Amino acid sequence: MKQEKWNGKSRGGSLGTWFFVVTLKYLGVRSAYALLTLVVPYFVFFAPKARRAIWFYNRKIQHYGYFESIVKLFIHFYTFGQAIIDKIALKHGISSYYTFDYGNYTEFLNVLDSGKGCIIIGAHVGSWEVGTPYFREYGKNINIVMLDAEYNKIKSVIEEGAEKRDYKIIPLGNDGLESILRIKKALDDKEYVCLQGDRYMDESNSDELTFMGRKARFPRGLFVMCEKLRVPVVFYYAMREKGGKYRFIFEVAGNDKPIRGKYIHSLEQIVKKYPQQWFNFYEFWE
Repeated sequence: MKQEKWNGKSRGGSLGTWFFVVTLKYLGVRSAYALLTLVVPYFVFFAPKARRAIWFYNRKIQHYGYFESIVKLFIHFYTFGQAIIDKIALKHGISSYYTFDYGNYTEFLNVLDSGKGCIIIGAHVGSWEVGTPYFREYGKNINIVMLDAEYNKIKSVIEEGAEKRDYKIIPLGNDGLESILRIKKALDDKEYVCLQGDRYMDESNSDELTFMGRKARFPRGLFVMCEKLRVPVVFYYAMREKGGKYRFIFEVAGNDKPIRGKYIHSLEQIVKKYPQQWFNFYEFWE
């Protein structure tokens, strides 16, 4: 399978997002999940690139059997839909259905309180945005670096009627230098910068490395920047568990080399534990 360069767009759209916003507002989370069962087959059959990517993931990465891979394919799309619903629900203050658990939280707070700034690296697993409302007073110092070109299409629908967000956005467009300067300024101001470490936009600024037993490309510049800026680095994941429970996982990586190797090892452990919450719907591996 030839690895496909990510095009900067994620699955989903404004119409579907609006539909679930209305459902959540008037019928609740469980009803939205029920309606999701009707939507999932559509995406399985009419999203061929995403379907092929997850089929490859099931067969070649997770090594499921043929029939198990078919079942897991539907579960994968359903789990992704749940993550979208949860994100929308929590942004609109619909939180009574959910419970939260925090892993290594005290050490994470010690990093935030150290007065050195911090780089928080996530991935397209679980639903990292679910955790942003729970950073409380730290939220005003969070800067999220957005690589996703689709964000501008759906953000107005997601945020319409939602609680005011505290965090700030650093857009990462064609002018990478401007983004880097904004990141450095935020860290100089002892703030926190959040970004994703599992996607790249420019193949020349990436390297082929082993991940989950096969070759895949990971960005280079992001991790070089982490090592040069010499601020604490934390890996962060928000993973969905049974019964509307989310587990926020914080792994303090320090700022010594090699950050990228530590990140890949950390991400592997997450993917092995939560295999249906891998949400890279394109050809990730070679």
